[in-house]
Amino acid sequence: MIEVLVVDDDTRVARVNAAYVEKVPGFHVAGQAHSALDALRRVEALPRVDLVLLDHYLPDRTGLEVVQEMRRLGHQTDVIMVTAARDVSTVQAAMRQGALQYLVKPFAFAGLRAKLEAYAELRRTLDGGGEAEQAEVDRIFSALSAPSEPGLPKGHSPTTAELVRQCLMKADGALSAQEIAERTGVSRQTAQRYLKLLERTGRARLTLKYGDAGRPEHRYVWATRA
Repeated sequence: MIEVLVVDDDTRVARVNAAYVEKVPGFHVAGQAHSALDALRRVEALPRVDLVLLDHYLPDRTGLEVVQEMRRLGHQTDVIMVTAARDVSTVQAAMRQGALQYLVKPFAFAGLRAKLEAYAELRRTLDGGGEAEQAEVDRIFSALSAPSEPGLPKGHSPTTAELVRQCLMKADGALSAQEIAERTGVSRQTAQRYLKLLERTGRARLTLKYGDAGRPEHRYVWATRA
């Protein structure tokens, strides 16, 4: 699990963001903090913090000052800025100080999910260690530039899309449209329509299962598991 510290001066916003994090497979909220001092104390005290979702506007210091202090103390914890700060100077400073992503408030769950999934993909890419050829370097950097969740085409339900997406993400392997339909309660035709959408947007990959006779069965696997 990727352990996340959620930092926001608004306790309600912090709770919402923490709930969002918990909805993304592979992520766990290690704690919440509502000030710069509290954030630094929790980074020191918690057993492990892999990622900090960090607001910039804190009551005692700015989020960027928190990053500076973390680095001074020797913490190389990854940071994603989650803030209403839109001025280019703040965005530029965040980049220079090593923030991996920058998410502007207000945002929907899909926006944060896309950032977290890109971060998880980056960690998987780096887990191998060793030396990297140019292609591998390009892959590492491209993991950080994953696009935000695309809007749904007309006639598609966000609720159904999320249902199918969650089912596919939690599966141990590839699933057919019929299996998705049985697990989610939607029709096979509906499952097939949303699976094709996930494939077109790069979220799922199509595999073929060949039987003894007839056409091969179309099966889908979440892209990061393919």
